[in-house]
Amino acid sequence: MAHKNRSNWSPYKARNPQARGGETRGKHRRPDEVYDFNEADDRIYAIFRNHEFGNYPHAKRQQLTRFYELLMANQREHNFTRLLTLRDTAIKHFIDCLMVTRLTELKFPLLDVGTGPGFPGIPLKIHYPDEQIILAEGVQKRVEFLKSLRSKLELKNLPIIGRNVNLEFFYPVNGVITRAVEDASNTLGNVVNCLQTGGEVYLMKGPNCGPEIEPALEKWGEYFKLEHDIPYELPKTPHERRLLVFRKIKPHPLPDFEELDLAWEREFGAGVE
Repeated sequence: MAHKNRSNWSPYKARNPQARGGETRGKHRRPDEVYDFNEADDRIYAIFRNHEFGNYPHAKRQQLTRFYELLMANQREHNFTRLLTLRDTAIKHFIDCLMVTRLTELKFPLLDVGTGPGFPGIPLKIHYPDEQIILAEGVQKRVEFLKSLRSKLELKNLPIIGRNVNLEFFYPVNGVITRAVEDASNTLGNVVNCLQTGGEVYLMKGPNCGPEIEPALEKWGEYFKLEHDIPYELPKTPHERRLLVFRKIKPHPLPDFEELDLAWEREFGAGVE
């Protein structure tokens, strides 16, 4: 994942003072209670119904329930999420990710940049089982978890790329989505060579991301146009969000591959294969 923009407020940053600098720093946060599949599924159904997702398909909701089980089981060892209750997982992870499908028409293949333990890519893959979604993640323990998820949830057409996305990333896609907290300008720069002309970048942001837009367009406006700026709330909650959609309007010049090879050799040595 690219560098985070620490000046931008985001709903995805932990705002617990202890988590930022108190006694809990460095310790894995564990859920107090993890429900078995049947109870978890019943509770997620009730939460979805109370937050305007009551008609969500039964089979897909059960896949999300299984995702919840696997996420909480691995939380005890790997500390993948700060959201530890089933209610928070259902609203701030699952509904949060699925809201994008109501706000815009996603383009595929879709690349999820810095997916972490699978957000928003896994819920979107469950929602769009026949479309190709690519998960990119640079932290190896998360990559292994994603591979396990793919197998246990029986998700097809879901490539997992264990590396960071940057200017030297050329996997061709028509859409890019991220729920990471990095600055919009950084994200556009990192995906400018893999996103095809006419493709779109979907940035899931907090409500105060406005100051990111002008600098992003000043730097990348030759290649990207702000197509949509959509403020919204998670249904029947006070949680505010903002979806920025940038469309790529022209190709970006490719880098000097010879210079890239030399830089690789300087960093890693000529013997790397």
